[in-house]
Amino acid sequence: MIGKRIYSGSPFEEMAGYARAVVDGDMVYVSGTTGFNPETMSFPDSVEEQAELCFHNIQRALVQAHSNLENMLRVRIFVASREEFDRIKPIIKKYCDAARPANTTIICDLAEEQMRVEVEVTAKTVHRPQGNER
Repeated sequence: MIGKRIYSGSPFEEMAGYARAVVDGDMVYVSGTTGFNPETMSFPDSVEEQAELCFHNIQRALVQAHSNLENMLRVRIFVASREEFDRIKPIIKKYCDAARPANTTIICDLAEEQMRVEVEVTAKTVHRPQGNER
């Protein structure tokens, strides 16, 4: 298996057989991350709260990968409606402004009805990993 796997403990990772993030060399690939609250095991009702949690959960994975939001190269935003996208634009700016990553936003249905937004990130690590990781 190439690279290091990072897990958040989300039940979705186990159900679908994926990692929250994969570190390969100096790159970090963060899976689509929703606004799932791991403490309450639920989704907040508002798209704004979910967007905040998306970036919070992504930042936690990036830190484990020796990176952070300022090292983002690409972000993909999947959101359930244009109206909700308008509401989360300031939140996206808040978390992306320092890095100014390439961005793609898609209006779409998400995997679970209560999901309103999902964010996927590609970032660089702060330093190269040691050992057998590429």
